[in-house]
Amino acid sequence: MTREEIVEKVNALLSEEFEVEQEGIEPEANVKETLSLDSLSLVDLVAIIQQTYKIKIPIADLREIKTFNNLYDYIESHLPA
Repeated sequence: MTREEIVEKVNALLSEEFEVEQEGIEPEANVKETLSLDSLSLVDLVAIIQQTYKIKIPIADLREIKTFNNLYDYIESHLPA
């Protein structure tokens, strides 16, 4: 899966789940602020990513994911080969 495919799929999933415009999802934007995430919806975000890409996101790693670019990087680097 290419980075472009990851970006497109993640943006589409998150746009639908959190009811935000895809155009508002910018690579350097803060994930929590853009999606208006509270602690419960953050769990939803993690579940969506884990189910879609079959990867685990430990809490320690989640704290490092601040921007959408961080999220794309994380997914890209943890995809099964």
